[in-house]
Amino acid sequence: MQRPQTVTPPQGKLGVLLPGMGAVSTTFIAGCLLSRRGLARPIGSLTQTGTIRLGKRTDGRSPKIADFAPLAKLEDLVFGGWDLYPDTAYAAAANANVLESRHLDPIKDELSAIQPMSAAFYPEYVKRLSGPNVKKAASKFEMVEQIREDIRRFMKQNDCSRAVAVWCGSTEIYLEPGPAHQTIASFEKALRENDPTISNSMLYAWALLKEGVPFANGAPNLTVDIPAVHELARETQTPISGKDFKTGQTLMKTILAPGFKARMIGMRGWFSTNILGNRDGEVLDDPDNFKSKEVSKLGVLEQILQPEIHKELYGDLYHKVRINYYPPAGDAKEGWDNIDIFGWLGYPMQIKVDFLCRDSILAAPLVLDLALFMDLARRAGFRGVQEWLSFYFKSPMTAPGLYPEHDLFIQSMKLKNTLRWMMGEELITHLGHEYYD
Repeated sequence: MQRPQTVTPPQGKLGVLLPGMGAVSTTFIAGCLLSRRGLARPIGSLTQTGTIRLGKRTDGRSPKIADFAPLAKLEDLVFGGWDLYPDTAYAAAANANVLESRHLDPIKDELSAIQPMSAAFYPEYVKRLSGPNVKKAASKFEMVEQIREDIRRFMKQNDCSRAVAVWCGSTEIYLEPGPAHQTIASFEKALRENDPTISNSMLYAWALLKEGVPFANGAPNLTVDIPAVHELARETQTPISGKDFKTGQTLMKTILAPGFKARMIGMRGWFSTNILGNRDGEVLDDPDNFKSKEVSKLGVLEQILQPEIHKELYGDLYHKVRINYYPPAGDAKEGWDNIDIFGWLGYPMQIKVDFLCRDSILAAPLVLDLALFMDLARRAGFRGVQEWLSFYFKSPMTAPGLYPEHDLFIQSMKLKNTLRWMMGEELITHLGHEYYD
């Protein structure tokens, strides 16, 4: 990837397309509408509240990221998407029961005006869900064409100069790459033949990339993690990123585990369990769908701790992950962690973590940041996998043959250095030798 000579300014309206307009999407949309009216603060969003150091520590230059990089403004965002249910964004937000009426009532008219487009949905990939607002098509190829028409119509009706998409739909059943996923030709042949290895999310990704719309995958679905999509993204000069929003328990792992490794503290076991009562919890109650999430969650510790290098400290680590559907919890997810560590001379210790979090409240700012950064990437001429956005994902995408970097602090440094590099600023290594004789 070459450094861009210039980054095209963000002129005109930016369409933000959301496959899946449930709790996460409506919480994100509501937060943006409230923030641009000055009625709430977009806390948790790096693009809105984060800063970036430029030059030496003695220079005193730490502008807001929004003032440094040419990002789209909240006022220029137009929201749309697809869903199984025909509820407006207001009705969906009220039903999700994440936000209180004090946040929904001031923007009721704006939310009520956002009506989801009918969904491309085959129930075998998400067996716990069904709804009336679905498309009908003779083939998956035809379904892709209907989504493409939705995109073109949305952009024309809303006078958008460009668009981005962030997958906020459900976790699909576990799939592995197969023959249909290898090339553009094999994928399009499989679309015409209604190949069962092409899931709902792949239909959206294919349609969006065909239209040159950057796509970020917020679920652990295979979706864009296949050679055919990588080839299409390069051909259409379109960025892709994923996968699976890093919000609750895995966020804690990517904060704590790097600290243990940095101090060379050993670990014998890490047991994690969640209770979750929203639509996502219901979907994950199905074993086939849970496997997709389990694979996404389990890879984090192994990559951070590198047991193949530090066998004495992490070679016998037992890592278990569980998710339990518990309707009374609603969107207020609770994650319990029991961590068995050992230190000097092998003496054992334990750490207990009880994280009472709000799933959609943690995910909403990630949707905003990904939408703005993916739009920036497209205007900077980037294409294909955007590994610099690993900061936001449980299972970051990389180029073939590379292992993903899971350490949250390395991910943060990579993201900010990419912004510096993109804008022609000096990269920061934190070496600091220049301050001393």
